[in-house]
Amino acid sequence: YAASNSLLEPRKVLDLIGRTANALGFAHKQQVVHRDIKPANLMYDAATDILKITDFGIARLTGAGSTRTGIVLGTPSFMSPEQLHGLPLDPRSDLFSMGVVLYWLFTGRRPFDGANDVHTMKAILEDNPRPPRSWNPKVPSLLEEIVLSLLEKDRDKRFKSAGHLHDALMSLVVGLPRGAPQPADLVSAAL
Repeated sequence: YAASNSLLEPRKVLDLIGRTANALGFAHKQQVVHRDIKPANLMYDAATDILKITDFGIARLTGAGSTRTGIVLGTPSFMSPEQLHGLPLDPRSDLFSMGVVLYWLFTGRRPFDGANDVHTMKAILEDNPRPPRSWNPKVPSLLEEIVLSLLEKDRDKRFKSAGHLHDALMSLVVGLPRGAPQPADLVSAAL
């Protein structure tokens, strides 16, 4: 569902990512940071409408020490800047990865996509992504604000929690049928 010719309808993407945020919020409350959120680890069965987050193999308890220093684990295209720097991670690192997933599911493109992993990691650390609406003008402006806030280099500028992200996405879902713009303060209140 991440290829530009097979994107899901926006309401479904928001529903699935909202459910993912809800599940991640539960994991985060248990002090678990996934560290590898990406489409391949979000298994969705359209026939049963079941979504599962998989591959907690590199998940880490918040504050738990690492057995080796300098080891960066995860998929480069979805890593947060702090993850690439080898800094201690908290739930906001997973939220950055959720921003990459959301961007991709709405545009069919990754926000940071270099010629190889090194260029991609450099782009994550140094570049700002193109606004999603530049690839897909049908992306609601509030969703673009949500995605770009998730992709902030400074984790303090991202959503405070997966629960706040879930609430912002569900507010947007409620507004989709009417097509009316949602108040911009939904995003700033959740940040």
